[in-house]
Amino acid sequence: MNQQLIEPVLELQDVSFRYPDGSVGLDRCSISIPRGTRVALLGANGAGKTTLFLHLNGILRPQSGTVLFGGVPLDYSRHGLHTLRSRIGLVFQNPDSQLFSASVREDVSFGPLNLGLDNETVRSRVEEALHAVGMTAYADKPVHNLSYGQKKRVCIAGVLAMRPKVLILDEPMAGLDVAMQVELTHILDQLHTEGMTIVIATHDMDFAYQWADSITVMVNGGCAANWDVESIPEALTELAAYGLGMPKVAELQRVLAIGRIWDDDISSARSHQALIKKLTVATASI
Repeated sequence: MNQQLIEPVLELQDVSFRYPDGSVGLDRCSISIPRGTRVALLGANGAGKTTLFLHLNGILRPQSGTVLFGGVPLDYSRHGLHTLRSRIGLVFQNPDSQLFSASVREDVSFGPLNLGLDNETVRSRVEEALHAVGMTAYADKPVHNLSYGQKKRVCIAGVLAMRPKVLILDEPMAGLDVAMQVELTHILDQLHTEGMTIVIATHDMDFAYQWADSITVMVNGGCAANWDVESIPEALTELAAYGLGMPKVAELQRVLAIGRIWDDDISSARSHQALIKKLTVATASI
């Protein structure tokens, strides 16, 4: 996919931000997020990923530079931010910082009610959002009785009920077991299929390579590098230089190609499961 040919839905242009204690949040960071794509943001703790997300939905305001949504600079008035946050949904890393109502249904209803929607519309949106994340059966359960993974899904449902154009998730896989990670990946894939732009922060290079359309690396508050995932096999040395490691499947593909064991179709595999499948088919024909 050529990201350059897709209209950006969100952009940061040379944005800088420092916190009151003087620490750098963003340092002349520029990034373009193409509409309808899946973007993975990688970087060490403190690199600026969360700060960038807080700028994308107007919680933080640049001290220099510009944030644009749909090609238009953000409107930081009360009305402008209210509209923006109905279109850009942000899910924090810790679900307990986002859940505050007694029951699941009440929590997911909060956003649509804030939009001034009638009760029937709110009810419909809540049911649809809970169904999308597989939490319909828990609608009337107390939030405090949910598991960590269930709380994360309720947070996503609360955002989905707002019908956003963009979904931003900060470390969505953190704290989830393997089964829950698979379930969440399925939810994200379905939302993307329906046309949603999705941006995630993650430390998991293997997941980013398997799932995303493009990968952006942040270093010390700056957006240091960006690749379409198709370009990652040629950028392994650069990835290693940023201390992010390499996708294991890409490393293995490189070894297989160097050894001329198989070099025809294996480069298209972006997960070890896909690579095993391709090698199994190739082995069967020998």
